[in-house]
Order: sequence, then C-alpha cells, then structure tokens
Amino acid sequence: MKVLDLAAAKQKAYRLLSLRPHSEKELEKKLRDKGFPAAVIKEALEKLHDLKYLNDASFAIQWARNLAANKLWGNRKITASLREKGVAARLIDDAVASARQELSEEEAIDLLIKKRATKKKAAAFDVKEKQRIFQSLMGRGFPPGLILNKLGKAAEEEFNGENG
Repeated sequence: MKVLDLAAAKQKAYRLLSLRPHSEKELEKKLRDKGFPAAVIKEALEKLHDLKYLNDASFAIQWARNLAANKLWGNRKITASLREKGVAARLIDDAVASARQELSEEEAIDLLIKKRATKKKAAAFDVKEKQRIFQSLMGRGFPPGLILNKLGKAAEEEFNGENG
C-alpha cells in the first residue's frame, strides 16, 4: 500500500509542478490536503529534491522576479506572498534583492504613474486622483514615503513640461 501511496503522491506533485513552480511548504500542504500520510509526503519531497524539481531558493527568486517585473508589486507585498508560500526569511530577502536588481521599486512606481497618466490624459493629477494613485500603490506594497516622493516629482515634471 505504501508504494502505491508514494507513487500517487509523486504523480500529484509532478502534476502540480508542471502547472507552476511551488515552494516545499506549499507542495507539502497540497499533498497533505489530498490525504497523503506524512511519511509518504516526506519521501516524495525528498525524491523531488534529489531530482532538482524542488528548490525553495530558486522558487523564491523566480516568484519575486515575476511579481516585481510583471505585476509591478512593491517589496512588502512580494515578501508577504513569499511568506505565505512558506519560504524561509533568509531566502525571501535574497529573492527580493535579486528581483530589484532588474527593476527597482522607484522604477516600478514611475511605470505605474506613467501608465495612469496616459490613461487619464489630463493636464495634471488633481488631489483625488493623487489619492487614488497613492492607495493603489500602497495596495501593491510600496512604501508611503517613496510613493509621495514620486507623486510629487510626477506633478513637477508635468508642470515643468507644460510651461518649461
């Protein structure tokens, strides 16, 4: 019976990993939720480690890069997402730092503000629009001081661009 359980657990894990990368804790939880015994889960995860299909450091870097570059999330939200997936704190810090080498938080905020400005096509952001942008960027996990700094610069650039 144990051999069948192990084969079924590995099959389930392969299927999950074929859809997208998973952290070890995430995969362990999904297998546990499917009713596999702890010993079988442990053995299946060890096999996946041996085959290099499961690597939390690599997963964390990929996940952080995706969230930073494609979803334009801030460090706080990326960190929360990785924590939720059961990634160790030391790996999270490395992953966020790695993702930020490609696109800094400042650059991400600039991109989001520009995207909002082209949609708006208004001369300048009014106070309500700035508040909406601020809330949106806070929701994406960016630090408030940086957002305010960038919103102030965006308003200055618009003002100088029109009259300068």
